[in-house]
Amino acid sequence: MKKALPRILFLLMSLATFSLYSQYTKPCRSDDMLPDSVKREFVSTPRPADSIDSARLEKKAFWRAAAETAGFNIGLWAFDRYVQKGHYAYISWNTIKENFRHGFEWDNDHLATNMFAHPYNGSIFYNAGRSNGFNFWQSELFAVAGSAMWEMCMEREYPSTNDIIATPIGGAAIGEVLYRTSDMILDGRSHGEERFGRELAAFIVDPMRGFTRLITGRAWEHRATSGRRFGIPPVSVTFSLGPRLLVFHNDDNIAKAGLSGRVYIEYGDRFADHTRKPYDYFNFLLDFDIMKTQPLLSRVEIQGRLLSSKLVDKPNDDLSVGMYQHFDYFDSDTISTKSSSFLMPCQVPYKFGSPASLGGGFTYRHTECGRWNIDAYAHLNAVFLGGILSDFYRYYHRNYSLVELKF
Repeated sequence: MKKALPRILFLLMSLATFSLYSQYTKPCRSDDMLPDSVKREFVSTPRPADSIDSARLEKKAFWRAAAETAGFNIGLWAFDRYVQKGHYAYISWNTIKENFRHGFEWDNDHLATNMFAHPYNGSIFYNAGRSNGFNFWQSELFAVAGSAMWEMCMEREYPSTNDIIATPIGGAAIGEVLYRTSDMILDGRSHGEERFGRELAAFIVDPMRGFTRLITGRAWEHRATSGRRFGIPPVSVTFSLGPRLLVFHNDDNIAKAGLSGRVYIEYGDRFADHTRKPYDYFNFLLDFDIMKTQPLLSRVEIQGRLLSSKLVDKPNDDLSVGMYQHFDYFDSDTISTKSSSFLMPCQVPYKFGSPASLGGGFTYRHTECGRWNIDAYAHLNAVFLGGILSDFYRYYHRNYSLVELKF
């Protein structure tokens, strides 16, 4: 029990979080009362979307979206089969029939595969729908269909229960963040080197949207408007880089040192009035490490608001309640192969993922002119699928324990 207790506490911390922010401010003026102006610097002046752009980008193209979803699966399978020559990619009609006959089971892939790679693939399926005019909920169906096609038909391994949950749900969270981020990068009025740079950057951020723009000709089409689906919302971006130290506290006092970088994006107005459009507000945090034996991607967190309602709207106080989707991924690897009484047979600081998490949350802000500003939030989440570092790291290929919410 002592071995598992820190990890159980870590999991519980993901279910309920609370944060308090305070800052001494200058004497208030009327413009200081704007949402988040006391501590956010926007990357650009917020502007609403052009109605012509919104109408154009919301025209649905079902067959193109379906073809892109299926085509991505076939292309990925061909790479696995003919380039990587993975044993799981040698499929036939018999393997497909066997998958349907046997049904779903839990697989033993690593945490990075199940809790990040599969949701990222889900974001590709999701954005096949999103980049072809479908809304958030409709695009989720393309993620479900793409995941089901892969699990049932594109591998000779039995379909995975955890993948069919993590891929579409986590894929929607990652996919919407990438789609909205690419939307801010694109500008149909630009041309020349600037246009090429914007299209390339948007393609890297959201490959499926970039592919769709190429085959439809939008990538080089010059327009009198920006061509953005959401205009320019209030967006703040923070970059940081610095040292990082991982320490395992035992008799050996083992430590690993290196560099760590962080990208943090806050998108939209967290204190907006009643909202029903998913991800009009979200925050996104990504950490990457340059450290021997450690994964490059060490942390990804997404908190996306699905809907909200304002309970208090006063000059000095705002209180909102809403429903939020959460995506959490924390990964580290072995810092020593020496045996320990805490973790056998190697020492791994932590592993945690929750690609399918949903809950309610409150956000509160109090502004006291010339004195204090207080931002606070509290969330209570249900983790429908999660994983945490396993004490049986030695014995199983899967390097974490699955956590499933059952009713």
